[in-house]
Amino acid sequence: MPLTILVADDDLGTRLSISDYLEATGYFVVSAENGREALKLVEDYQPHLLVTDITMPQMDGYELVRQIRQRPVWRLLPVVFLTARTETQARVRGYQTGCDVYLSKPFELQELGAVIRNLLERQQMIESEWRFARGEAVSEGEQSLLQSSSTQSSSQEFEPTKRPPSAIAIATLNLTPREQDVLKVLADGLSNVQIGEHLHLSPRTVEKYVSSLLKKTNTSNRAELVRFAIDHHLV
Repeated sequence: MPLTILVADDDLGTRLSISDYLEATGYFVVSAENGREALKLVEDYQPHLLVTDITMPQMDGYELVRQIRQRPVWRLLPVVFLTARTETQARVRGYQTGCDVYLSKPFELQELGAVIRNLLERQQMIESEWRFARGEAVSEGEQSLLQSSSTQSSSQEFEPTKRPPSAIAIATLNLTPREQDVLKVLADGLSNVQIGEHLHLSPRTVEKYVSSLLKKTNTSNRAELVRFAIDHHLV
């Protein structure tokens, strides 16, 4: 069954061009012309990824993503902001709200397609690893994905030590105690605002910690950071 992608944009031409391209690529696409309609479609279709504009009637993209991130089942839903708003403040707010990738209009459909494939592959791998770690059943395809992703790490054994792998990774990365706290909460799919509320930090401070974690782990977005944390037993 094809993966489902929700496209939310008040511009009909944009919705149609993205939908046609993604459907030709093999995805099942549903679309909405405003944030309120998109939120209902999230509930109805349980999409695997959301592509959304920011400036929309009834409910903008910020509020749409904020409401999505409030629900535990959707906290790790990959979100791509696709918008004409290119100012730094808008981009920062987008990441603080919980988007994974921020693309500016005008855009190339091939680039959007590459971003979507990357996010979906990483998301599927993260979900499979969580289910496998919890002893839940995974499909044959997911087992192959897990085996291929762990080939390199399984081919090398840890040096004899009494410290657990997480301690080794933390020491190597030089993570501070507060960075470790932020990483553990971030892995639960919380937005920066929610992380701040949980750890009693301002969203701006959380953003600084997340930026530091991305730099230390050499990852480029939250999905990659969570995957890195799982691979290295940090969470």
